[in-house]
Amino acid sequence: MKPTKFCNTIAFIVFLPTMATKINWDAMGIITSVACAIHCALLPVLITSMPLFGIDIIHNLFFEWMMIGIAFIIGIYALLHGYVKHHHNSIPLILFTLGFILLLLKQWFHQQEFLFLTPAVVCIIGAHYYNYTLCHKSKCSSPHHKH
Repeated sequence: MKPTKFCNTIAFIVFLPTMATKINWDAMGIITSVACAIHCALLPVLITSMPLFGIDIIHNLFFEWMMIGIAFIIGIYALLHGYVKHHHNSIPLILFTLGFILLLLKQWFHQQEFLFLTPAVVCIIGAHYYNYTLCHKSKCSSPHHKH
């Protein structure tokens, strides 16, 4: 085998996983938001059995803020990418910001948690879904989409 052919084969094997891997950040944002909503909605129902197993995630501030941080990082990355590279429509960013503000309000006003949680999740998921549809409708030269 010639050295150039060998180098090309190695480069193909090494870079194939990175070239073939395509992350849909809007889907990741939706999954994170749904996971957060399930955590917030279902765990209080299980509050009586959780201490029996030594689990206290319901009002664990570290876990709550970690989930909010992950949702924020994924959301900002996905929405800014869509805005800058594809559609230049600010509605998904506005929806995400509104949802994120409601999510923060949920953290500060624990007694009204469910008043803030549902609209927050709807806004965040709606922002990701709208961003996803706008990205796929736009005609761009991004390697992330095939138009």
